[in-house]
Amino acid sequence: MNPASLSRELRVLHIEDSELDHELMITQLMRAGLNIRAVRVETAADFDSALRSGLEGRPWDVILSDYNLPGFSGLMALDMLRASGRLIPFIIVSGEIGEDVAVEAMRNGASDYLLKNNLARLAPATLHAIEAQEAVRAKQQADAALAQSKERLRELAQHLQTSVEAERAAIAREVHDDVGGSLTALKFDIAWIARHSRDEAVLQRANSALELVSHALDASKRIMHNLRPAILEQGLVAALQWMTGAFEKRSGIATTFHSSHEQMQLPAGVPLVAYRTAQEALTNVSKHAHATQVKVDLTLAGGVLSLEVSDNGRGLSSEDLAKARSFGIRGLHERASTVGGWVDLSSGPSGTTLILLVPLTESGEPGDDAGNAEARSGEDPTFWGDL
Repeated sequence: MNPASLSRELRVLHIEDSELDHELMITQLMRAGLNIRAVRVETAADFDSALRSGLEGRPWDVILSDYNLPGFSGLMALDMLRASGRLIPFIIVSGEIGEDVAVEAMRNGASDYLLKNNLARLAPATLHAIEAQEAVRAKQQADAALAQSKERLRELAQHLQTSVEAERAAIAREVHDDVGGSLTALKFDIAWIARHSRDEAVLQRANSALELVSHALDASKRIMHNLRPAILEQGLVAALQWMTGAFEKRSGIATTFHSSHEQMQLPAGVPLVAYRTAQEALTNVSKHAHATQVKVDLTLAGGVLSLEVSDNGRGLSSEDLAKARSFGIRGLHERASTVGGWVDLSSGPSGTTLILLVPLTESGEPGDDAGNAEARSGEDPTFWGDL
């Protein structure tokens, strides 16, 4: 027996219509060294009242119940206990109880059942039932704490995603205003030097410098685009068209894009999540898949936005998916959860498929996504204007 259970006061609610049987059972518990405070009830109304109020405002440690009472029964009491939602061990102690009845009681949540002519098991059964219920209660508390911790972690991940995007936008603006502006001014100055120089060597150096500056301007555009996809101002469809076209040119992998609508009206935040998901998927394809073909499908149907990126590469092994530092995949899951969506990743010898699903809580019917849906071929239309 648990020494702690022996020393502490145990509050016992006893459903019994016989005062003598009540005294016998309480005496049996006390003889086992238990410190008992008991209350006897024999009607459903009294049981309901005692169940609600407890003993001096404190919950019961255990409920002992006869099986048959006038107008009441142990199974009825067990149903009332279950309906109340309270976690209290319930032991049936009866003069006569068949095996079928006992099995039914256990299925309905009874902790144990005993016969009145064999009360030697009463104290051990009571302590075991209390300890088992305390273990269940502790597990529920641990589960609740874990769920709360997961929710806090999810909220933190959402906050970090939002902060990262805000920081990216700020850096992109600085690149445009400071770096881009300075490079543009420098390009004008070098072009002026080239136009006014008569020295062939100076002219060659100036033209070479112009090429370097032009390359730097293109790099700054690419950096801005990666930091903050301003092309989304023209709509998700246009942004994905531009992304897949640029990916095919850069990687040499045949890439096709299909959309169920030419324009889509989506809730705030969803286009960016879809764009970043496609961006991460294509990055993984170029780094790891060894693929020759990629398909990107964007579908809006039944109030659900679906983005599917599939390739014909080597696929991912279970070890790849289980890597402790596979933060890219984890980041996709966290990013999708910020808009109430989720990501499904499947892979095999014939390739890998990533699907983003986002149920739309706001207007998700086709409409004007944003301005002109046609991205200029080969260019990156930025929110701050071309350099």
